This record gives sequence, C-alpha cells and structure tokens, in this order.
Amino acid sequence: MKDYLRKNGIRVALILGAAVLIIGLSAAARGNRIGFIQNARGAFSAPLQKVLSSAANWFDTIYGYLYDYDSLMAENESLRSQLADAQQSARDGIEASEENVRLRELLNLRDKHSDYVLESSKVVLWSSSNWSSSFTISKGARSGIEYGDPVITEYGALVGQVTELGETWATVSTLIDVDMSVGGTVVTTGSSGMVVGEYSLMKQKLAKLTFLADGAQIFVGDEILTSGSGGAFPAGLVIGTVTNVQTEAGGQIEYGLVQPQANLDSLVQVFIIKDFDVVE
Repeated sequence: MKDYLRKNGIRVALILGAAVLIIGLSAAARGNRIGFIQNARGAFSAPLQKVLSSAANWFDTIYGYLYDYDSLMAENESLRSQLADAQQSARDGIEASEENVRLRELLNLRDKHSDYVLESSKVVLWSSSNWSSSFTISKGARSGIEYGDPVITEYGALVGQVTELGETWATVSTLIDVDMSVGGTVVTTGSSGMVVGEYSLMKQKLAKLTFLADGAQIFVGDEILTSGSGGAFPAGLVIGTVTNVQTEAGGQIEYGLVQPQANLDSLVQVFIIKDFDVVE
C-alpha cells in the first residue's frame, strides 16, 4: 500500500482536486431558484461528496497507519540496537570475569613455581585436520617462545607442547595428539611410564599411559603428573586421571586410558613455559 501511494499519489490528488472544483462550481451556480439542471447537479454531487469524503478519510487513515508503521519500525530498530549493545556488554563482562579468574589462578601458580617464566597467549584457531589435535596461538618467537616449550592452563594442567613456530604465532600440539609423548608418574605408586597420543583414542579426547615398569600397577582414578624426565617438561604438571585400565593383546601388559586435566574443548587462553629449573 505504501508503494501504491508513492506511485499514484499525484493521480489521487488530481481526482480529489477535480471533485472539490465541481462541488465549488455547483455551489456558486446555485441561486434562490433551483432548476432542473441544478437539481440534477445536486443529485450527482451529493453522493460524490460522500464518496470523496470517505476517500479523504480513508487516505488519512492509511497515511496515519503508514506513519505509525514507520515510527514502530524505527523504534523496533532502536530497541534491537539497544539489545545488541546490552548483550555485548554482558559478554564483555563475562569474559572479563573469566579472565580475572584465570589471572588469580596464575598468581597462585607463580607462587608455587617461582622458577617458571610464563608467557600468556590467546587461542586463535583450532586445526581442522582429523589426524591431529592442535591449535594456533597469537604469539611466537618475537615473544621469546621456542620450539618444544610446554603449554599449560592457569591451573598448572598440561595442555601440550609448541611444535611449530613463527614470529608472531605458534602451533601447539595437545597431549592427545598422535605425535605427542611425555613422561608421566603415577602419584599413588610412583610408577613411571609414558603418556602418548593414539589416533583411536584422540577422538575420545583420551591419551594412553604405557611403557610402565614390570610389575607396576595402575588403578582407575590414579592421578598422573609429569615426571620431568628428559628435561622437556618440568616435573609435577598435572597430566590427567586414569579412567580405564586395559591389557595389551595376550593379556600380559597393562596400560591406562588417561583423561586430560585440561579441558581441551574450552581453551581460550594458555600459558607457555619459556623457562624453568630442571630437576636433576
């Protein structure tokens, strides 16, 4: 209807003007005596006046409707904008609150491990490959990060290791990646082994605790920490928890399935250990 009035507004105005002119001429020609022609003209103009009056009222009603419609649309757009601003403010508040929590935990971690030289970085992109578990961070060699540096959460949970390095970016392979391996220690027994990634377990977000010493026993619920052997990782980082104990083919060698302590699905910010004291 709005488009119709825009296209035919002039025509409607001309019709209304002609009708008003006819009515004016009729009134001017009317004297004290009303002849046949005047009667005929009056008989014609009276219904026409009603029609034109109804048309004018209809036009005013439609105009008012369109005006109200435009006003409502403008108000609706303003409310949408205000809602979007409020939602963004809420998201910013949540992100700021979460970052404050991370920083508080990081301070606790620094207090416990004063030898750590840490660099914080944002997770910017996860790998789309089905054959690996890795992500890209927003800092690289320019920030003092080196190939092989351990990567942790603010709670001291091991995430993985830097496996590719650029000037302003780096790739981190997580500890469930098929190419990852890290020395681990079972907290309850002190038994040592290796936590490695396997393709069949990667889809389940699990790693494998294997290469245990002869006679070593592991149980569901055992916590696994980094052993520090080899010097690539500091000792005492939390790797995860044994969720299942199985045996290799033949039923002689036990191995455990390890659920990483770090929630790999919700990583937003990580911390790279650029330097630490190696325990001999």
